[in-house]
Amino acid sequence: MLDTEKKIVKVASHVDIFLKNYLKKRTENTQLFNALKYGLFSGGKKFRSYLIVTSGKLFNLNYKQLIAIGAAVECMHSYSLIHDDLPSMDDDDFRRGKKSTHKVFGEATAILAGNSLLTLAFEILSSNNININAKSKINLINALASSAGHSGIAGGQYLDLKFEKMRVNKNLIIDMQNKKTGELISFCTESAAIMANKNSHRKLLKRIGLDIGLLFQITDDLLDLYGDKNKTGKPTRRDKQKGKATVIKSLGVNKTIEFCYELLDNITDKLENKYGSRANSLVDSVNFLLRRDH
Repeated sequence: MLDTEKKIVKVASHVDIFLKNYLKKRTENTQLFNALKYGLFSGGKKFRSYLIVTSGKLFNLNYKQLIAIGAAVECMHSYSLIHDDLPSMDDDDFRRGKKSTHKVFGEATAILAGNSLLTLAFEILSSNNININAKSKINLINALASSAGHSGIAGGQYLDLKFEKMRVNKNLIIDMQNKKTGELISFCTESAAIMANKNSHRKLLKRIGLDIGLLFQITDDLLDLYGDKNKTGKPTRRDKQKGKATVIKSLGVNKTIEFCYELLDNITDKLENKYGSRANSLVDSVNFLLRRDH
């Protein structure tokens, strides 16, 4: 296992521990609560949480507080995946090697479990687990909310569905992918500046996060095309079957790979020019995206 991957696994385990301890306060034993936990503890890499931790190193932030923010982000991300898999959305029966939440618990319960995870994200952000001044906490909550709604995840999913089987140019595809994937990932990088009260850094880190999100989505699309379903945990080559609008479809494989390396170089230059060696872990996490096989 690569050194970076070991670090990602370690952060993921700490986020899971936080979430399990947080949910211990709940005494419910309902199908809804079980569906919520099924979708949340699904074995994902939690790369977004790792980005929060490595971004926090830019300002030497408290690790436990970064893990708490990661937990909120994983709730948000899990909500989006549960809803994405629904028959009315992407209609996927498997996620991370397991049956999708709606295939186990039914569509109605899956929708409610997703909704519950969405609100749980804000419950965590507003809790005493994140001990920062009120203004910074409000900025965190506002930034995460913006990444989730019509200008973020929901808006991106809408465009993703709308663009199916359509001829769409590269700029529109990038706008869609920035919303669907980039906005939440940009929160992960921007949150470090919010936590550190470095408002002058927020715009730069958000822009870098959007580029990381685009790189993440493109590598995901490449894995759908060339990946091993036993490693990705879901059927591959689904984008082509559904007529999804992707950068690969717009540019072709070779130019898409060139575009990935251009993004990587741009992200690296911005981070190293601004933060020097403090950005090493974050730069390495971005390089990991081009090495991953799932």
